[in-house]
Amino acid sequence: MKSEIQINNKAGNCRIEIEGTIGVPEEWQFDDPADRVATYERFRDAVRRIAEIEAPEVVVEIRSTGGDVNDALLIHDALRSLGARITTRCYGYTASAATIIAQAASEGRREISANALYLIHDSVCAAEGNASELEGKIALLRQTDARIAAVYAARSGRPAAEFEALMAENNGNGRWLSPAEAVEAGLADRVTDAAPHAAPTLAQNLSRGWERLLAGLGLRPGEATAAGRNALPADRNVLHAVPDDGPRRRAAAEAMRRRFRATETLPCEDPSYGDAVQSANARAYAEDAKCFRG
Repeated sequence: MKSEIQINNKAGNCRIEIEGTIGVPEEWQFDDPADRVATYERFRDAVRRIAEIEAPEVVVEIRSTGGDVNDALLIHDALRSLGARITTRCYGYTASAATIIAQAASEGRREISANALYLIHDSVCAAEGNASELEGKIALLRQTDARIAAVYAARSGRPAAEFEALMAENNGNGRWLSPAEAVEAGLADRVTDAAPHAAPTLAQNLSRGWERLLAGLGLRPGEATAAGRNALPADRNVLHAVPDDGPRRRAAAEAMRRRFRATETLPCEDPSYGDAVQSANARAYAEDAKCFRG
C-alpha cells in the first residue's frame, strides 16, 4: 500500500487521510522514493496547515495496520491540540499504533466502519545486547504498554487495567475485534454504515462553493452577519451595491479627479510617408560627399 498523509480542504471541513505504515523510515520499506510513510514529521506540516486555516471540522480517515508508537503518540497529541471538532474514521484492518491516532477524536466522534476490524496488543520491538540492555528494553516495553492503555482509558472512562488485559490476550498479540466489540470495549463510539452517500444536490454544491470562497478570503460562513450592522436585508445579497450617499461621495470623486491627471500623449517627430528613410551606408556616403564638395 502506498503509505502517506494527505489533506483535502473543503471550506470549513478538512479531511486527513492516513494510510499504510506509521512512522517506519521510508528506506526500510520502499525502493521507490515516491512511496511515502505516515511519519510525524510529515504530519506536523499537515497540522500546521490545518491550524493556519482554522478549520472548525477535521475528519481523519485511518487505513493503517499500525507502525511506530512514538510517531502515533505525536500525531495523536498534535490532533488533540487543534481547536477544531475532530472525527476519526477507521476502515479495513485498523490495528496497533493506528488505534492510538483514532483516540484523538472529540467526544463521541470515534467512528469505525461496519466492515472494519480492530486490534490492540502489547508493544513489540527488536533488541540485541547484554542482559542489562535487554532488561532496559523490557522495562521500556512495559512502560509503553501502560502509556497506550492510559490513552484508551482516558477516552473511554474505563480502568486502564481493562485495556492492559485486552492487549495481553494471546501472549500479547491481542485479539481482533468486530466493530460492535470495539464500541463495547470503549475503543470506538459508533459504527458507521459503509453504504455510499447520496450525491450532493446542485444547491449543496453552490453552498459549498460559496463557503470555499469565504474560506479563501479568511471568513467563515455567517461571520459577516454576526454583527447587526453588517447584516443584509432578506431581499438582498452581497452582490447588491451600497446606495449612493450623495454629496460626500461626489465631493470625494471630484477630489480624486483633481489629484490624478490622465496620461498625456506627447508629440514626437516621425518621418512623413513621403520621405525616404536612408540606410546607414547611404547616410555615410552622403556625409563623404559633403566633405568632397567642401
